[in-house]
Amino acid sequence: NGAIQCGFCTPGMIMSAKALLDENPNPTEEEIKTAIEGNICRCTGYIQIIRAIEAAAKGGSDEGGVR
Repeated sequence: NGAIQCGFCTPGMIMSAKALLDENPNPTEEEIKTAIEGNICRCTGYIQIIRAIEAAAKGGSDEGGVR
């Protein structure tokens, strides 16, 4: 999904996404935003990260499979 670019926020975003999906396997966009709100990303504007978490919740990637 091109969600992570420079790598600065990657650890925090992954940990936040994993914790969210462990607790709520089908989060809404608002729940995803709340889960990642403590992480700073200067590259993407968060939209791609949100879309990647939505794709992970569905079991894969919007690009045709798990990478």
